[in-house]
Amino acid sequence: MALAITDSNFEELVASGKPLVIDFWATWCGPCKKIGPDIEALAEAYEGQAVIGKCDVEENDDLASRFGIRNVPTVLFLKDGQVVDKQVGAAAKSVFEDKLKAIL
Repeated sequence: MALAITDSNFEELVASGKPLVIDFWATWCGPCKKIGPDIEALAEAYEGQAVIGKCDVEENDDLASRFGIRNVPTVLFLKDGQVVDKQVGAAAKSVFEDKLKAIL
């Protein structure tokens, strides 16, 4: 299951040393709801290999601001705490999986 990534637990998750995938979303966002099941499926499939989670932009202003999130959904792919790839807007599950595989 995808983790809830928040302003308060972000640094701890980066410290795990595993690649980090963050789905920045909002409850009112239709495209966010569309990709939600894909993010959940990836979290299950890659459990133990990567940290995959969701960040509600309305509840985590600091994290959204830190990464300059202006549109939702935006999915960031981080390695060693640095953004190495991103996907803005909805996309097929295979797009997210390919980007994840590239950082494993």
